[in-house]
Formats: sequence, C-alpha cells, structure tokens
Amino acid sequence: MNVVLIGYRGTGKTTVARLLATRLGLTAIDADDLIEAAAGCTIREIFDSGGEGRFRDLEQRVLSELVGSQGIVLAAGGGAVVREANRRILSTLGNVVWLTADVETILARTRGDQSTASRRPNLTVAGWRDEVARLLAEREPLYRGCADEIVETSGRSPDEVADKIEQHLQNTGKPGS
Repeated sequence: MNVVLIGYRGTGKTTVARLLATRLGLTAIDADDLIEAAAGCTIREIFDSGGEGRFRDLEQRVLSELVGSQGIVLAAGGGAVVREANRRILSTLGNVVWLTADVETILARTRGDQSTASRRPNLTVAGWRDEVARLLAEREPLYRGCADEIVETSGRSPDEVADKIEQHLQNTGKPGS
C-alpha cells in the first residue's frame, strides 16, 4: 500500500505523512529530503545555483526512483505536479490525496515553520501573499487532476486530517498501489 500526499507548501503534507505512516505501519518519505540528499545541499541552494529547472530535474529523478516502492506515505513537493511526467509518476505510486488549505492558513503555517525560510525559496518576486494565491490558482487544476481524494486542512489538526485520509482509504477500498 502507498499513499501520496500532494498540495501546496504549508498544507501539512510532511506532518500528516509521518502521522499516517505510523498509524498504517508504513514508511514516511519526504520528497524534499530525498532531493536535498541527492543534491548534497538545500532546496534554496539548488534554486540559487541551478534555478527551478535543475530542481525540477532532480525532483523528477527522485520520484522516478520511487516507482515500484511499497509501503510508503510520500509527501511530494508542493510543485511536483507542475511537470506532466511527475503527475504520471505520482498517480502510479499509489492513492493520491490532495491536501488543501486557504491562503491565510498557508501563510500562518509557513511563517511558523523554521525550515521554510532556510530550505525553500520564494518562487516568484511577488509578495508572499500574492505568490501563494497565484500559485494556488495555477496549480489547482493540476492537483485536482492527480487527486483520488481531496482533504481540506484549514482548521483541522494533523490527527483530524489523517482520520479523513484513513476514512477515504477504508470507504473506497482503494488502499493504493
């Protein structure tokens, strides 16, 4: 069984992946951690030295290496859905759950996350609020097209989000590939 969590940064993918993996007896994997390990530097440094293109190439390679894995809960990067090849890979890995949150929730969560500033770059030159709103709007159809289930995380604890995902897995009888 595999579960793949997609969604914008700050929607709870990493936290929920760890919690859900523990509950289901699976292994939590954070794609950003794998990318940083492969590159030997932070995501911010990857963007600084090679731009978004280099980062997306590494991301695609890391996701491709997960094909055939079993027993994982993957927290995919927020922009993993940007590339069509990644969307295909994510869909083949297992049951894809899109974690959503409103702009205010994302802003509050990312401001409180120490790793956001040190590990992850802003992706545009727009203000943070404008960047989040624009990228959410651009990526919404991509997330939706990959998702087997959508779970709103605004106003919910990680436990409540994990509960919703577990209910989905039980109700659909689709435990993932």
